[in-house]
Amino acid sequence: MRQSNTARRDTDLDRLGRIKGLSWLSRQELSRLFALLKLDTFKRHELIVGEDALAAEAHILLTGAANITCLNARGERATMALIPPGPIPEFPVLPKTRWNFQCEAYLECRVGRLGWDQFAAISTDAAHLAFRKFHENNLKQLYRLLVRGPSFLNLDLHERIELTLLELCSDFGVEESRGILLRLAVSHRQIANLVAASRPRVSEHLTKLENEGLVLRQGRRLVVRADLLGKLVTPMVA
Repeated sequence: MRQSNTARRDTDLDRLGRIKGLSWLSRQELSRLFALLKLDTFKRHELIVGEDALAAEAHILLTGAANITCLNARGERATMALIPPGPIPEFPVLPKTRWNFQCEAYLECRVGRLGWDQFAAISTDAAHLAFRKFHENNLKQLYRLLVRGPSFLNLDLHERIELTLLELCSDFGVEESRGILLRLAVSHRQIANLVAASRPRVSEHLTKLENEGLVLRQGRRLVVRADLLGKLVTPMVA
């Protein structure tokens, strides 16, 4: 049992070192971070963390995929963002709101957490730099959320769907001969949630992209010709 536990912790440390959102940390700092993390495994659809705890501690996804959800105007829980391994973004906790943000396991997830005071002590640089680097991921996700919205940049639905597919390619894609294969299955309903549109309208646009040869199906997964999607949205995916 001791060997098994050691092997699991070594594997978690290796995975932590491959996270691009933490690449600014040295190997020594990564080891220090890993020693402080409280690690848990979450099964598919299991709640990882709620709104208040997202702001109270730093959370890092080591493996799997997670989604940020909230309650929409009809009181239904909808996906706002799909999260690859890396820092899990926090959303502002505002008084008297009904949105109830939370992070759930989209696939089986391995997640580490630690207090902000501990996180500040990891880096040999100033604590404010550690916070700034970690919270850059928050800004990235909020930026994506704004751009995907129907009114921020006045992108039409087709452009917002293209943008979302490019985001998914950036976070979950692997390059192959036909284009970028998404490593996780994403339903039309989930894409509709991400672009704030109805599922039937999103299905129509995805069918059009398939007919144009820009999206291919491989079972439940998609292959995206990211190189051929609209040039307008390409710079917005960073």
